[in-house]
Amino acid sequence: MNRLVRLLVSLLAVAAMTAWASAQTLVIAQGTDAITLDPHDVTDSPTATVTSHIYETLFELQPDGTIVPHLAESYEVSSDSTTWTFNIREGVTFHDGTPLTAEIVAGSMERFIDPDNAFRFRFLLDRITEVSVVGPMQVQVQLATPFAPLLAHLTHNTTAIVLPAAVEELGEAFGENPIGTGPFAFESWDRGSRVNLVTNENYWGDVPAIDGVSFLAVPENTTRMALVESGEAHVAVRVPPQDIQRLDALDTVTVENVSSLRTIYIYFNHTLEPFTDPRVRQAFNYAVNKQDIADFVLGGAVRPSDAAIAPGIFGYTDVGGYPYDPERARELLAEAGYPDGFSTTLYSPSGRYLQDIQITEAVQSQLAEVGIDATIETLEWGAYLELTRQPAGENEVPVAMLGWGTVTGDADYGLYALFHTSQHVPDGSNRSFYSNALVDDLLDEARVNTNPAEREALYEDALRIINEDAPWLFLHSETQLVAVNDAVSGLVIHPTERVLAWNVTVE
Repeated sequence: MNRLVRLLVSLLAVAAMTAWASAQTLVIAQGTDAITLDPHDVTDSPTATVTSHIYETLFELQPDGTIVPHLAESYEVSSDSTTWTFNIREGVTFHDGTPLTAEIVAGSMERFIDPDNAFRFRFLLDRITEVSVVGPMQVQVQLATPFAPLLAHLTHNTTAIVLPAAVEELGEAFGENPIGTGPFAFESWDRGSRVNLVTNENYWGDVPAIDGVSFLAVPENTTRMALVESGEAHVAVRVPPQDIQRLDALDTVTVENVSSLRTIYIYFNHTLEPFTDPRVRQAFNYAVNKQDIADFVLGGAVRPSDAAIAPGIFGYTDVGGYPYDPERARELLAEAGYPDGFSTTLYSPSGRYLQDIQITEAVQSQLAEVGIDATIETLEWGAYLELTRQPAGENEVPVAMLGWGTVTGDADYGLYALFHTSQHVPDGSNRSFYSNALVDDLLDEARVNTNPAEREALYEDALRIINEDAPWLFLHSETQLVAVNDAVSGLVIHPTERVLAWNVTVE
């Protein structure tokens, strides 16, 4: 550890200890910093964890998978399922004192779906053709067609309600000066280090029992664990499996193991040779022993993937995945014209996913056994996202690790966003540039079909085709390992990978 890093760690520790000394500010050590505090532009769960304390959505996905009203108290749907009317909760104010109204909700929704704003998760609500105010606290949306996952999509953190007047006043600075209706209000942001929030004493619901929340950006696993182990942070996410036993043995710390809706994968850039050939992509899948990685790198804390989405998501089906078969991998490489293998670059974030560097190193080692020489490149999370979202023709990232949490609990979000042709980066999140007309048709049909059983069948067909096409090296479904100080109660470790302090108390 060089002098600069040691200094940074020391400063973080002192800052965290100061927050702890207030006895009522919860300190959460995350692996990465927030990217933006504009909820409509958020694309990663660490940032969503922060913004979910500041902003609120019309509906909320509960940890058990049920959807409950939040800023919307109730709703009605027309007989043809194309007109939805939402009754907005009264008595809610923004952090600057502005009362929540139907006009504000409509303006926020219109901002989110405006194609000129090019929000990458716009597809969540892109079937909305018109938003109307039909009463002081009543908003009506018109859909082009029935849209089965609409209610689930309205639980997504990026659809949170913003204050249009603040957006207009602040312009580009809005992403650094958020104003929401949530239980915590923005105080400060030291980029690369921490985001500080204070309790919203005028919150419409139960006012938090703590004074605020501080989110520390601590990419290094050892440093993050040291902070919670020493009591300088209350919570530390992404506990390395080898640290579980030591931390659990402490009198003051418990490691929580909570399932998530996230799939970890390594995608292939379909615009670059040799990954235009499905045999090469399949060879990668046969060459990597996912069970060994799950057992020996991740301590059994994950589940090897048998589909492109995780169990527990509506539309999931076990389609088999790829068994470990290095001989079959060599055969496929030879058929594709690479009997001696080839060289490539494997990109990986650092500190974003559980054991991300260790996973890519294990993949690198196993690929070498079949003749593939993969050089690992790592980047800071924000730069990583920016590099990997360059458009086709400019995107030179051949292979890269990412994860995707299907945080709506509906397969539409997990499949449409990553495999539909319309979602290629930079406008969407399909970084592999995967395109299959049949998959597009199946995903389109599943969006407008309101029969759950028929939707499940459509997703099963799509998952089988995706598995055969192998746009990814399918790895595993991630488990959330979170170290929590025993003085903390009421913390919610949500399956959507948000750590929520709404109801926390600290003894």
